[in-house]
Amino acid sequence: MLEPVGTESVAGVVGRLCAVPAMDESLAELAIRTRRVGSRPGELAAALADGSVVKAFAFRGATHHLSVQDAGAYLALRAAGRQWELPSWQQYYDLTPTDWPEFRATVREVLADGPLTLDELGAAVTRKAAYRHLRPVFEQGADTLIKPLTWQGDMSFGPPRDRRQTFQRLDDNPRWSGIWDLDEAGPHAITAYFHAYGPATEEHVHYWLGNGLSAGRKRLKSWFAAVEDRLEAVDVEGETAYVLGEDAAELLATPPTDAVRLLPGHDQWVIGPGTKDPHVVPPARRTPVTRKANLVIAGGVVSGTWTTTADTMTVTWFAERGKPPRKALEEQIAGLATILDRPLRARIEIV
Repeated sequence: MLEPVGTESVAGVVGRLCAVPAMDESLAELAIRTRRVGSRPGELAAALADGSVVKAFAFRGATHHLSVQDAGAYLALRAAGRQWELPSWQQYYDLTPTDWPEFRATVREVLADGPLTLDELGAAVTRKAAYRHLRPVFEQGADTLIKPLTWQGDMSFGPPRDRRQTFQRLDDNPRWSGIWDLDEAGPHAITAYFHAYGPATEEHVHYWLGNGLSAGRKRLKSWFAAVEDRLEAVDVEGETAYVLGEDAAELLATPPTDAVRLLPGHDQWVIGPGTKDPHVVPPARRTPVTRKANLVIAGGVVSGTWTTTADTMTVTWFAERGKPPRKALEEQIAGLATILDRPLRARIEIV
């Protein structure tokens, strides 16, 4: 949805990208708005409020925005490893696998009256004698302990309050239909990935759905095999990759483009295939990409970075990408100035 820019809803954009990183809400909103014609400030917050988008711990243990239609599938994969049953978890939290159903029910009970901050959630849960020993855990942040509560669909992030995160019951969302059956979730997640990021290899799939997601390589291989008859092999510079058969004709008919786009750091254009993919991220320029630099994309390839001050945007163009397309860059800067609602003077340098 970058060329041409799309007309999908906020939830449509999130679903099309599979997920949008949520570590920085301003970057997440920018990633979505750059893919929508006529976008408006606050759209992402509105989508979270109306339940069409869900925020939860997902890929690689980080927070992500997920479309409510797909969230149940991705969370099923995240919960597949049942990490809360590991001996190390049982010992550290003094919660056995048989303790978790009641613990989850307690969390849902204390959230019944509406969203709570982490401190409020911890205080309410640890009033029960069975969980009093968890007070120090909540006082230290409890990030690891609460992740399985989002993976299993007990809660999601709620609206911020006084700049503090809150949590809310996920089943209070009228659009929520629950955690998927794992054997349905796996193939769905793989086909969604190929629809968004194909041509892709099996290793791309393992990176996206395996790294830090608990799905497990054995499960991923079985799900890949389950959808293999829907995939079509293609050659990408001597490497075998795959596309969904239903997408192949459209991809072949799509003309190449040298379009320039300004994207926020950790944008899905690079996170989807992974920063190790040399077709998207030149290996010599991987460091700034992994460090969340804002990105200049030209012809689909990371070709520079950008930063802003109060009234200036500085584009740092990579010398090996040739002469910078000044007109296209200036047009993109003007467009971004409209989104950011402030004038920006263009400054272009080459490194």
